[in-house]
Amino acid sequence: MSHIFNKVKGIFAFLPVLLMMGTLLVSCKEENDKEDEYSNWQNKNETYWRNLYNETKAKIDGGDLTWKIIPAISYSTAKDVPAERCIIVHVNQSGNENSGMPIQTDEVRVHYRGHLLPSLTYTSGYQFDSSWVGEFNPATAKPIDLGVSDVIDGFQTALQHMHIDDDWDVYIPYQLGYGTTQNSTSGIPAYSTLIFRILLTDFWHAGETRSSL
Repeated sequence: MSHIFNKVKGIFAFLPVLLMMGTLLVSCKEENDKEDEYSNWQNKNETYWRNLYNETKAKIDGGDLTWKIIPAISYSTAKDVPAERCIIVHVNQSGNENSGMPIQTDEVRVHYRGHLLPSLTYTSGYQFDSSWVGEFNPATAKPIDLGVSDVIDGFQTALQHMHIDDDWDVYIPYQLGYGTTQNSTSGIPAYSTLIFRILLTDFWHAGETRSSL
């Protein structure tokens, strides 16, 4: 019996060490899995962006008005704006051009969904945020109220060029998104191109109000 007792006692004596080793192994595995999931991510995203920019420019030059290249708001008056300081837009549906467009101090009411480029597990791109569940149904989907100035630069830029009822696919380079560090809230890795579908349903100026949803 004493040998069994000592053996059990020995296990308990080493239990904290074993638990620590297990935690380290799990952490290492998670880190390795993450590295595999987003392997060569910076290069993949930068290459994607260069290709998308050049392809979009060619489409626009060819007369395709459903595509736009829009400089970030902070670069809107500059000449020769670099590709990584622009957003790229595909217009799914044009809204009311007489509605005007939001400005930075406005509030907006929008539907939106965001995802990343395809990766190892997420072959359609990891979906990191959405204001609706499942397939979009305008009859049942509930939009979100946002301050224009409260969102990332690329999203801000898109909103300030949209009319009510515009439905856009918006491509945002990492320089106008979450940059070179991982976003701890959403888990978006560094150097991520962000792809949003955005539908603007309403906007209003500071001091104005809208009924709650």
